[in-house]
Amino acid sequence: MSKGIVSKEEDYSAWYNELVIKADLAEYAPVKGCMVIKPYGYSIWEKMQSVLDGMFKETGHVNAYFPLFIPKSFFSKEASHVDGFAKECAVVTHYRLKNDGNGNIVVDEDAKLEEELIVRPTSETIIWNTYRGWIQSYRDLPILVNQWANVVRWEMRTRMFLRTTEFLWQEGHTAHATPEEAIAETEQMLNVYADFAENWMGVPVVRGKKSANERFAGALETYCIEALMQDGKALQAGTSHFLGQNFAKAFDVKFTNKVNVQDFVWATSWGVSTRLIGALIMAHSDDAGLVLPPKLAPIQVVVVPIYKHQEELDNITEYVKGLTKELKAKGISIKFDNRDTHRPGAKFAEYELKGVPLRVAIGSRDMTNGTVELARRDTKTKETVNQEGLADLIEAKLEEIQQNIYQKAFDFRAANTTEVDTYDEFKRLLDEKPGFLSAHWDGTPETEQLIKDETKATIRCIPLDNKQEEGVCIRTGKPSTQRVLFARAY
Repeated sequence: MSKGIVSKEEDYSAWYNELVIKADLAEYAPVKGCMVIKPYGYSIWEKMQSVLDGMFKETGHVNAYFPLFIPKSFFSKEASHVDGFAKECAVVTHYRLKNDGNGNIVVDEDAKLEEELIVRPTSETIIWNTYRGWIQSYRDLPILVNQWANVVRWEMRTRMFLRTTEFLWQEGHTAHATPEEAIAETEQMLNVYADFAENWMGVPVVRGKKSANERFAGALETYCIEALMQDGKALQAGTSHFLGQNFAKAFDVKFTNKVNVQDFVWATSWGVSTRLIGALIMAHSDDAGLVLPPKLAPIQVVVVPIYKHQEELDNITEYVKGLTKELKAKGISIKFDNRDTHRPGAKFAEYELKGVPLRVAIGSRDMTNGTVELARRDTKTKETVNQEGLADLIEAKLEEIQQNIYQKAFDFRAANTTEVDTYDEFKRLLDEKPGFLSAHWDGTPETEQLIKDETKATIRCIPLDNKQEEGVCIRTGKPSTQRVLFARAY
């Protein structure tokens, strides 16, 4: 393959890993399972942060920050929560190092903590311990707080952006006076995530609820958005949890309601992470490199001058100054790559690899003719267009690219979502035509676990818009009232 990227048809996993590195998104860190997010990759995350943060604030949320270290005793207060995270926790036991006298740095055994600290895998426990001091009356509710942070979950098998020991995310934690308010919040945030995934990332998602086996540890209900990657595997792109009163009871968070009766507070939590960058890569990109939706591309338009003499470059530069001013006024990011250390062909290859949506090439003949060459990353098509009205044309093209990227992903999902009625067909399609398999299930955790053990496929979600229909479970033959979505997943 050109640029040394293995074909995704040949080896999807190797294609993904190589693309992350060669497109300058991230690299492996000295700590196993961790990554260094490089400036180009981080700029995508910054765009995601900016958009999501605005969406959160539009829905009444505010940002706060809570400690990275959580007392171990906090985790013992909510049994199902600790069971869900116990195997992934990093534990701090000492607070000092010392020189052993032989030039080696070792842990000072005299500096053992009285109580071990857990490096934050998620913040429900420390936040609800904090909320106990914030909430006394219904007048203190609701609390609508979000936190941008890093978390640590000790993963055995890692892949950059998709599953790393440390990752970046946001986690919302809200407190409410009634279960109805908390459920409405949970559903609202699910819709915020779906809006972001579809209208900014260009990734179609299925809104649904998790089965009991797949729920967040400590939740009464987990809502999720599920996306389908180009290899036919599902990716959980965001979750929103109705926690009921579990954490309020665990941390004794009570309030006096409007009729002067004390009750426990109702809770939610919700989050998305840098895993979204992995989703962006796997949903759209090709063997030539990244394909980025314009709304999240760090560079939306790159201009490459083609010239032989300084005078030609000066003329092109003067024109590009005017174009830059017009595009910036429209909120469009543009880069003028006038480096004399790289030939135009090398620049074209670099920006194709990095997924820049539109490339403008302009030479001395173009200056004479009043034209430029406009190349689209999504379709790899090129056309010669007039310089006059170019800013308006670029604006329209970027919107067209955004819609085209989404539609391509939507059509792929539609072509790879299949209704199945027998277990033999289910198992065959998992190998021959990976994707979402819509099938009847008897509703029991035991059957779900059996199917997972036998096929490695899980129930990704019970779609919120599911039609109710009579059927029989593909595995047990027991009655079922609706289909659920199965898939192998990341």
